[in-house]
Amino acid sequence: MEDTSNPGLLPAGLSDLLPPDAGFEASVTERLIDVCQAHGYQRVKPPLMEFEDSLLSGTGAAMDRQVFRLMDPVSQRMMGLRADITPQIARIAASRLQSAPRPLRLCYAGQVLRVRGDQIRPERQFAQIGAELIGSAAPAADAEVIVMAADALGYIGVADVSIDLAVPTLVTAILGDAVPASAERALRDALNHKDTGALDGLAGQIGDDLTEMLKRLVLAAGPADDTLAAVDAIALPAAAAAEWDTVKAIVAKVRALAPDLPLTIDPVEHRGFEYHAGATFTLYAAGVRGELGSGGRYLAGNGGMAAGAGEPATGFTLFTDTLLRALPRPALGRRLFVPAGTAADRTANLRAEGWITVAGLDDGADAQAEARRLGCTHWLHDGRPAPIGEA
Repeated sequence: MEDTSNPGLLPAGLSDLLPPDAGFEASVTERLIDVCQAHGYQRVKPPLMEFEDSLLSGTGAAMDRQVFRLMDPVSQRMMGLRADITPQIARIAASRLQSAPRPLRLCYAGQVLRVRGDQIRPERQFAQIGAELIGSAAPAADAEVIVMAADALGYIGVADVSIDLAVPTLVTAILGDAVPASAERALRDALNHKDTGALDGLAGQIGDDLTEMLKRLVLAAGPADDTLAAVDAIALPAAAAAEWDTVKAIVAKVRALAPDLPLTIDPVEHRGFEYHAGATFTLYAAGVRGELGSGGRYLAGNGGMAAGAGEPATGFTLFTDTLLRALPRPALGRRLFVPAGTAADRTANLRAEGWITVAGLDDGADAQAEARRLGCTHWLHDGRPAPIGEA
């Protein structure tokens, strides 16, 4: 039985980030933002909470079940704690930055809070870092954010990054109105689980020709070149063929920018991309559990996903909890214990030389023993830094 009186007990999915991880996360965040800004993306900082009707409009509607709600005592209106930052960026673009020239390039970093975690990410609070390119439907825009995300991960030291492209709109374009509502959920589950046997079981409801086409799409998933060839050999309906042509154009643009970036394609994946309106992608690294991030195309604005509503947009979000697992633990740095009474200008000069100084507070303390107790690597001995253990 849990001891609910324990002051260190936190709700499920929430945790304290301790030294050195908290400082490491902050450092990683700023380095990733630096990469985005170097590519022309300007940083914005939306609030942690908003009025519910604003937070859950447009693309935010997909996060409805993940949002914590509370009453604003000032306005007496319901507010929500953000579960995803991308919808907030879409709101900013459609309102505060409506007159800014397009394409609009924005980046951000901040904490999100969700009602529940899942098997892949049990954490309910974590940091997101991302970038959004708003106002362009060109495949070059998709390629830009894909390659920038991969470059940013490489910049902070994540090795063996790969991109898994998906096309949630492809199956939608193929199905049209041909699938009865009673079969649609089972069909989506079968596709997401790559279960061709389940597809066979639905043939009586969706027809043999459609079943065969969907099975071929499921089996086509894999390395980009193989998938492109396999899907090109399928006689897709006109609307689906147009979606696939866009994917091929994106792959070509990515290859032009980053020829060595590993690419795979899953033509039928849909999970996690419910509000997206085109090609999507997920970032992985060899040997790292879980997604490093994800992104893709959507409609930015308060109008949601209705026809003609919002601007074309694409972007990515990186998850720092996964990133910290993908990177080696940071070195603690050179921590120098400075005995009490050391002149302030001497301590300032040591920091200017790159030392992390830890000041002593007790004039009578054994400086070397205090340095060891406080986890310092060096202590100030006769006015000069000396490694612990040397006198």
